[in-house]
This record gives sequence, C-alpha cells and structure tokens, in this order.
Amino acid sequence: MTETAPEQTPASDTPAVPPKAEEVTETPLATLWQSAQGVGHPEIWGVTLQNPNDHVPSQIIFQKFLNANDGDIAKAKEQLLKTLEWRKKTNPLNLLTKLYSKAKFEGLGYVTTYGNGDDREIFTWNIYGGVKSISETFGNVEEFIEWRAALMELALKELNIAAATVPITADDDPYKIIQVHDYKSLSFLRSPPEVKATSREVINLFSLVYPELLKEKFFVNVPAVMGFVYAFMKLFVAAKTIKKFHPMSNGGNLALEFGDSKVKGLGELLPPEYGGKGAELKVQGQELPLE
Repeated sequence: MTETAPEQTPASDTPAVPPKAEEVTETPLATLWQSAQGVGHPEIWGVTLQNPNDHVPSQIIFQKFLNANDGDIAKAKEQLLKTLEWRKKTNPLNLLTKLYSKAKFEGLGYVTTYGNGDDREIFTWNIYGGVKSISETFGNVEEFIEWRAALMELALKELNIAAATVPITADDDPYKIIQVHDYKSLSFLRSPPEVKATSREVINLFSLVYPELLKEKFFVNVPAVMGFVYAFMKLFVAAKTIKKFHPMSNGGNLALEFGDSKVKGLGELLPPEYGGKGAELKVQGQELPLE
C-alpha cells in the first residue's frame, strides 16, 4: 500500500497583516480638558468647564492657558491643574459676597465697564494713593490677597466669558481687562517691607491663576522717586507682560491713551481725574461689599 502525503495548501505570496489600529490624534485642548476632569473642581472664572470642542467658553479658558505658555502643553497643563487646585481650596467666587474691612479697603478698588455687547472694555482700578494705613491694608497678606482676588473676580463677572460665542486663537483674544494703579498722594517714598511682601505674593499668585487676562496696565500719578514700583514689578513678571505696563506721571492724561479703542469715545467716559468727562470713579465704579 502506498501512502500519499497530504496535499499542501499553497502559501500566499502576501503575508497576513493584522488590521491597523485606528489612529487617534488628541488635540492640546482635549489634553487639557481630560486633565482638568481629575481635579474635582469644574469651574474657572465663572465658567463650568466642558468639552472645548463644542463649548466656546471652555475653549477660551484652555486656550488662554496654552497662550500663557507659548503652546507648551506640559506647562499649560501644570498651570491649569494648579489653578484648579487653588480655586478648589479658595472658592474665589464666594469672595464676591464676603464683607471686607471698610477701614482698610474703602475707596481702594473699583471695576468699571464701558460699551455694550462684544464692544466693551472692563477696567479694574486700584487706588493705592487712597490707602489710609499701609500696615493695616498690607499687613495681613492673606486678607489683602482675598480682597484683590475678589476684585479680579468682579471684573471677570463683567467680562462674562461664560456667555462667549466666538473662540479665541493664539493671536486673537479680546477677553482681557485693563488695569489702572493710581499712586496719587501716596505718603511713602520707598517701599515698606509689608508692601514688598504682599506685592510679591499677589504678583506670583495672579500670574499663575489669572493668565492672559491683562490687556494693558497703567501706573498713573507715579513720581520719579517711586521708580521702585516699576523696577520691582520687572523682577517677577514675564517680559511679554512687562510690555503691557505703562507708567505715567500725570493721571489726567490717561484718557488720551484710548483713542483707538473699540469703545467709541472711551477716553471721555473715564472719570474727570483721569482726563474724562464721566462721573467720579466712586459713582460709576463697582466696589466690593464693605463693613
């Protein structure tokens, strides 16, 4: 009996290739959104964070953190998570309803809004020349930071990013605030220790938790002997932010700085002490609750 070898199946000329896994490219915004969900605090600047692909306010928040770090995702993620942790711990929205010491803070901080709709400018005003007691106002660092953060949150409430409908880019971002620091009648000629310590804390914290919100910053009524203010700021602030700083010896010239503003006649709307024709700052400005 002759045995016949089993018939061999011809091998294919083309080797079998496993199916290719679907490639998924995660965008920088999606990366930040995924990271944010692990903190246990869903809010930044009055915006409840959602998927930035279909929620413009969240896109604006995440893009600002990217812009602040020149597109570096790792650095943006680190800053975002630290901001969320700070907001989780501090709950700065609650600071808006807290009562602050009238003796320490009355007349020192205001928020004003000019224009309507998308054509608006939001100002925060810090009237440091109105400080009655340097040690009282600046001595308690935690209390001062709470007050300053509350003023920033009040400005952000006016900015109302939560209602935004147009995304921002690295080059186009209208959701920013103008700041004015007024040093008129300031009684000290050099920086006291408590002012330096408190200022350092505020600068470091705000650069972390309020990125890409500054449009321009004007230091008005700054005498030459107070050059230390500007020099001190330069030690702790990024170079691209310093470019937005404008020291002015005469606060009455401030209105002249806004000739090309998107708000028609903005300069004239400012208070008279800043060269405008509007109401006094204490009349047109919003102030935090005082007791």
